[in-house]
Amino acid sequence: MPKNHVMSLTQELVDLCFREEADPGPPPTWEPFNDADYASLADQFTEALGDRPLWIFAYGSLIWKPGFDSVACQRATLHGWHRSFSLRIERGRGTPDQPGLMMMLSRGGRCEGVIYQVAEEEKRIQMEKALRREVSNREGLGSMRWMPVRTQGGETIRALVFWAGGTSRRIIRPLLPLHDVAPVLARACGHRGSCAEYLYNTVVHLAEFGIRDRNLWRLQELVAREIRAIYAREAVGAEA
Repeated sequence: MPKNHVMSLTQELVDLCFREEADPGPPPTWEPFNDADYASLADQFTEALGDRPLWIFAYGSLIWKPGFDSVACQRATLHGWHRSFSLRIERGRGTPDQPGLMMMLSRGGRCEGVIYQVAEEEKRIQMEKALRREVSNREGLGSMRWMPVRTQGGETIRALVFWAGGTSRRIIRPLLPLHDVAPVLARACGHRGSCAEYLYNTVVHLAEFGIRDRNLWRLQELVAREIRAIYAREAVGAEA
């Protein structure tokens, strides 16, 4: 990363946000998938794909923790959508007492990300792995889409995209301004880690592909400032 692009949010600050949290389990209103549901869904998507290659578009944690196997990857741009921390979570990287926010895609602008290609002979297997990672209940079904993305070479590729729009009750509308998102990310943590860690890993791994999302860059500065303020106040309180 260039010297003038040094992140404000550091691993040391991220470490301050970690705390041990128990898994509260899914909320009672969820309609979780079982093995048969995942198998049926994977069959449907694979059939719809036909003979075309399976590409999956990653814009957040799929970049650094995909959960499926791939044989190739490259940068790609999804037009008409942009990253937003608009998905309220009370599990994973948040709790019912301190909910967090995860990224999804909201309409407008464009999103620079990465597409991963799955081996031809493993499309059905890897499709199910991706579905199991990204969709835990029926509420997420409306957020899965096939979308055209543009590679740096100018080729248009049809890719599977998760959490783009949708009607989930967890989606916050209208979009929150960054200065309202930052305090949430600086405080939320669940049994899978903190929201600050999620943001940090995303920005770092985007940079490895030469991608710098303007909103995420500003957000990591705001989150770093918020974490410093939180722990400065705690230090003062401990001394009093």
